Amino acid sequence: MKIALLQLNVSDDPVANLPVTLSLIEDAVADGAEFILTPEVTNCVSTSRSHQMQVLSHQDDDPTLAALRAAAAKHSIWLLIGSLGLKTDDPDGRFANRCFLINPMGGIEAWYDKIHMFDVEISKSESYRESEGYRPGNRAVVADAGFAKIGMSICYDMRFPKLYRDLAHAGAQIITVPAAFSPITGAAHWESLLRARAIETGCFVIAPAQTGKHEASKGKSRSTHGHSIVISPWGEVILDAGTDPGMVCAEIDLDDVARARQRVPSLTHDRPYTI
Repeated sequence: MKIALLQLNVSDDPVANLPVTLSLIEDAVADGAEFILTPEVTNCVSTSRSHQMQVLSHQDDDPTLAALRAAAAKHSIWLLIGSLGLKTDDPDGRFANRCFLINPMGGIEAWYDKIHMFDVEISKSESYRESEGYRPGNRAVVADAGFAKIGMSICYDMRFPKLYRDLAHAGAQIITVPAAFSPITGAAHWESLLRARAIETGCFVIAPAQTGKHEASKGKSRSTHGHSIVISPWGEVILDAGTDPGMVCAEIDLDDVARARQRVPSLTHDRPYTI
């Protein structure tokens, strides 16, 4: 099966970002991709909550979601929208960081809100408080895409292996990890964490990523790690997209999931214990 990952360098302007994403989907379709994935916050990378309040929309009104659903239907493809920043009706005004699996008819097959918020101080000059602007989700999701069962996660979730084991026990064969990863932690941890999640679960791990320095009209600009990656259930790196924006394709054989789990059936070896 041919899949395509979009590695984006989006700004804080959803209107300007959308045509780039749609053009890359066209390129992926022309290359024969049947499953296309975009990174976290496909519509807008911004550190300014006031700016986000101006440019983001509720799910039912979001132009990026509507256009990407139409593109999936036009090309009869499965599309994972890594996530969109969306307004909610929460009293505290926080946004949702929501991933969507879109079916070939353009319907929303499943959605997932990022559970684990990136509240960290990496250095004196780089800190994040994602929970100040985004509310955490509270449900894990495995979706049936016909060709495979897909466990949905987002970025910082990758540091919580129990979630991934639970997704595998719930039937996931592919786990998606769209991201907008910090360059510092990316250089140190990105590939290692994702390979570990693939090995532990016997799943394909597919992680489309934001990359580069992101243009910001308001607030502090930020940079992301890139290196969109596809990892086999045996932990082999099938594809690493480097740091340039664009579209990359890979072939995956879903029979590799059963083969890896047969060789090391650790998912059947859980034992109760006390501590």
